[in-house]
Parts: sequence; structure tokens; C-alpha cells
Amino acid sequence: MTLEECYEKIGGNYKEVVQRLPGENFVKKFAVKFLDDPSFETLKKGLEEQDLETAFRGAHTLKGVCQNLSFDALYQVSAALTESLRAGTLEGSGPLFAKVEEQYRRTVEGLRELQ
Repeated sequence: MTLEECYEKIGGNYKEVVQRLPGENFVKKFAVKFLDDPSFETLKKGLEEQDLETAFRGAHTLKGVCQNLSFDALYQVSAALTESLRAGTLEGSGPLFAKVEEQYRRTVEGLRELQ
């Protein structure tokens, strides 16, 4: 699988990321490093423990990483969850997290195929 095919599979913006970051090898290196990023697990743990601060930190970090790597599909759902948590409540976070989790798994699957 090529990097461009991976981005297509995960709902990313390949053209944008290779224009913004210094080359395809650089993008691939950091896209694959996303597999080791702990922000999704931080978000999940925060929600499981009903810890708003931890959940928000995880969601916000995940959103930022996805924005930097142009993982647009995961960025959009994590941004929606971040804004919901920013309101200071966990209420309504379940359905939003389900969307994040689904897209996160899709992203991880695509990145593993790229590896």
C-alpha cells in the first residue's frame, strides 16, 4: 500500500499533508509513529473513569495530532468530542466517543497496512 492509498483509506488529506510537511518520507515516518501515540488511550481512560480533565486532554491531543497529519476523518470526530468536553461535562460523550473509536480503529488498521 502506498502512502497516498493509506490516506485515502483512512479519510485523510494526502495532498494537503505532503504540501505542508517536508516530503512523503517525512509524512510516512510520522504517520506510522501515530500508532504509538497515547492520546486515544488517555481519552478512553478518562471517559471510563469519568475524569473530565483527562478525557478532555486526550481528546484535545488526539485532535491536534490528527490535524497536523491531515487525518481529516479522525480529526473531525475528535474535534466534535473535544468541543463537547470543553463544555465541562461528560454528558453526551458516549455517542461521540463511539464515532471517534470507530474512526480511530479504521485509521490504525490503514496505518498498520502501510507499515
